[in-house]
Amino acid sequence: MKKVVLLATGIFVFTACNDAAARIESSSESTTTQAPDEMMESLPSIAFESDFHDFGEISEGSVAQHIFTFKNEGEGPLIISNAQGSCGCTVPDWPRNPIAPGESGEIKVSFNSKGRAGKQDKRVTLTTNAVPQTKVLNITSTVIAEK
Repeated sequence: MKKVVLLATGIFVFTACNDAAARIESSSESTTTQAPDEMMESLPSIAFESDFHDFGEISEGSVAQHIFTFKNEGEGPLIISNAQGSCGCTVPDWPRNPIAPGESGEIKVSFNSKGRAGKQDKRVTLTTNAVPQTKVLNITSTVIAEK
């Protein structure tokens, strides 16, 4: 009885491995049908009107906001998977849905100046499916301390 179970298990494992190998081969054949240049052409490309904003002088405790406008100038849908401020005082709000080729979008950045007197340089780092995968937006301000 043990021999029959071992034999059946061996046959199952052997056929499963062969089937998996066949699926890997067929999947690699289908992914390599596009030339590398063609794959690069189908990628999205994110282009900003400006990736820098200076709020100028603002009063300590105020919340300053700016909207960065961008366009997908590539051939594929643009996905922004994450947007991270350089500290907790800088908060981005970005589109969660894919941006179609030729379409535009906005990233709203809020800067809370509470407890941040003096010159401020902050960043928002975007993670996308474009090349390069990261894009940095910069904001600056001079926060005037409360008296």
